[in-house]
Amino acid sequence: MRIILIRHGKTEANEKHLYCGKTDLSLSENGREELIRKKHNRVYPSASGFSVITSGKKRCEETLNIIYGNIPHTQNEAFCEMDFGAFEMRSYEEMKNDPSYIAWISGDNEKNVCPGGESGEIMQKRVIDGLNETIADCKDFLLVTHGGVIAVIMAELFPEEEKNRYEWQPVAGEGYMIEITERSRSYILF
Repeated sequence: MRIILIRHGKTEANEKHLYCGKTDLSLSENGREELIRKKHNRVYPSASGFSVITSGKKRCEETLNIIYGNIPHTQNEAFCEMDFGAFEMRSYEEMKNDPSYIAWISGDNEKNVCPGGESGEIMQKRVIDGLNETIADCKDFLLVTHGGVIAVIMAELFPEEEKNRYEWQPVAGEGYMIEITERSRSYILF
């Protein structure tokens, strides 16, 4: 089995360091330009022979289209980024004195639920359930998704590396090529 995971290109939220999960943003102009440069300067894995999936968010759809053109694909909301609820589209600077935000970031934010949103554990379960269903349905698949989703998938597939969520997140427009055989699992970052 082969899996390709690609993080969407940059959005205004990425550039302004805002929490962005459920908000359906388009790529920023800079994000589009970077993807076009990466497409011309590096080799993305071919999508030939892969089932292609996105989270359905505009930023993922646009990323897929820039890299691969208008190719057939499906959308699966299981692969959406974490819902940050009341913290959505806000920055640390804006919320650093907000008691509910301080409680979330200073506590166990894997277990703590963002007001009106999800916890890391809820998001992780949703993503892993989606991954297991996709693995059962597809031999090889290419997924254009979000940094947090990629981190969850990589931590699930490679637990022995003991990396945290931020260590697994590729930069915008990049990702992982994973190969799983009966005897081994391996990946490369591209």
